[in-house]
Amino acid sequence: MVAYASNGMVNVQCVCPWCKGANFVLVKGEQLDKWQSGTLIQDAFPLLSADERELLMTGICPECWNKM
Repeated sequence: MVAYASNGMVNVQCVCPWCKGANFVLVKGEQLDKWQSGTLIQDAFPLLSADERELLMTGICPECWNKM
């Protein structure tokens, strides 16, 4: 996971371990800090979709997840 910060927002790059495709999830820096400090991902990022949260947790993209 690689993150790029700007204006309090963080663009997190996630590389899928299956297809090697790069995906990005834009999150608030304070929410990312909460998650990295142990807050459950669904509580730290209540507005993200399940696919976006999966990208952050495992890097697996929706297409590869559906194939599995």
